[in-house]
Amino acid sequence: MTAVHHDRTELSVVIPMYNEEEALPALVDRLRPVLDGIRVPYEVVAVDDGSSDKTTDLLDDFRAGWPELRVIRLRRNSGHQAALTAGLHSARGDYVASIDADLQDPPEKIPEMLALATAQQLDIVYGVRTDRSTDTGFKRRTAGAYYWLMRRLVGKTVPSQAGDFRLLSRDAVEALKALPDQQQVYRLLVPWLGFPSGQVSYHRDERVAGETKYPLRKMVRLAIDSITGFSAAPLRLATWLGVVSFFTCLALLAFTLTAYALGNTVPGWTSLFAVMLFIGGVQLICFGLLGEYVGRIYTAVQQRPTYFIARDSDRDRERAEAGAGEGKPEEDGGPERVPEPRPKDRRRPRP
Repeated sequence: MTAVHHDRTELSVVIPMYNEEEALPALVDRLRPVLDGIRVPYEVVAVDDGSSDKTTDLLDDFRAGWPELRVIRLRRNSGHQAALTAGLHSARGDYVASIDADLQDPPEKIPEMLALATAQQLDIVYGVRTDRSTDTGFKRRTAGAYYWLMRRLVGKTVPSQAGDFRLLSRDAVEALKALPDQQQVYRLLVPWLGFPSGQVSYHRDERVAGETKYPLRKMVRLAIDSITGFSAAPLRLATWLGVVSFFTCLALLAFTLTAYALGNTVPGWTSLFAVMLFIGGVQLICFGLLGEYVGRIYTAVQQRPTYFIARDSDRDRERAEAGAGEGKPEEDGGPERVPEPRPKDRRRPRP
């Protein structure tokens, strides 16, 4: 089937994915009818984050029958936020929606997001989860704690229960592209922009197939990146811990002098041991917090790209079309060009 390309793309849908071969057929079956029903020029930017299964092969198979599907493959697994960055930077649409491949976020809400953005001239439309009963109790509690903490550190502009399912205008996308952040956490960066925004609520479903790509380790890493990337509160916490430690030491010093004056110095070993443990723990916490910020500064100074694109199906198509165009014969039937003779060497002979 010949791909249909429009001069103007109104909607781009970015889907970062990693080892989603089991979920891909269901995703295509639900997403394509929704986008075809909007009746606007669109593209689907599927970003394969270095999958080790058959995700890439399946995407190429679906692309053969779906001309609006664009496949971008990263050279290595760079992480969900990096894959999302690659998709946002490559998208061409006037509006860009982002959604995960596991279908926990319903693609049927994308037309509602687009209609709300165009009707009210909004730059951002968040997908807000009203029901997370399909998640485990641990996941619900940790997610609630994360959003509670982010709203207090970053501000109330962070929508509660809003992940990476959202719609952005072209102005919002260009603003994100201009930010120099190395480790981008979009669920905090997007509200930080302060652009006009709205919300669309939905019920969070269970993962359609496969296993979650966000285990506890990645959730903790996301929380640390969120805190250290958007707030200096941990540094102030380290300062307050130092102040508390100082006054605790003063109180224990007074207790020690009193015990020495009364002749009760031998029984103080337990309190001395406890104080040493307390001070050592505070110091380690402070050093750890400082190390997180120094590490972010080191990463920013290096300015290393967070991802590398191995292939882009649209670029491959453009190169193929350009190569075919160069190899075509003259269409006007004119005479074949004869190479001009090389000019003679007019340098004077040596005497």
